[in-house]
Amino acid sequence: MNYFNIFFFFSILGHGIESLLTKDYTSGILYGFWTPIYGVGTVLILLLWQQIKKRVSKKWMAYLLLFVLSAIGLSILEFVSGILIQESLHKVFWNYQNHFGHIGHYTSLVMSFVWGIASLFVAICIEPLAQKYSNKIPKPITYLLLGLFLVDCLVTIYNRIIAF
Repeated sequence: MNYFNIFFFFSILGHGIESLLTKDYTSGILYGFWTPIYGVGTVLILLLWQQIKKRVSKKWMAYLLLFVLSAIGLSILEFVSGILIQESLHKVFWNYQNHFGHIGHYTSLVMSFVWGIASLFVAICIEPLAQKYSNKIPKPITYLLLGLFLVDCLVTIYNRIIAF
């Protein structure tokens, strides 16, 4: 699998879905049309799923393990990301204080459950497609996206952190 292509695809898809659902077209901290936390989360789920499939023979146990580890791991990722964004940009991009079992405003038991269910969807539905199609994207497109992403990161760091 080409994890760069998967990262970009889900960063862009996540940005689009979040923008449509929230009607806020500034999803994420970057200027571009991507929200990297979705790409990172998907790649982490796929990497974790690859390891679980190698080690756990019972399918139901593998799915249960993926659900639990993803719910915990992605909640930690979301929590740490929220703190880093708040500390570096002095902004709060999401707030789960109205959710059951919230921890601050960056994660909650509700969102942990959502991440666990999403990880099962990724393992069952997305992983076979990613195996099949992630290497079919031409390398120049991957390099172009990587270049644009790095420029976006540098511009964001300069404009939102250094020049702040």
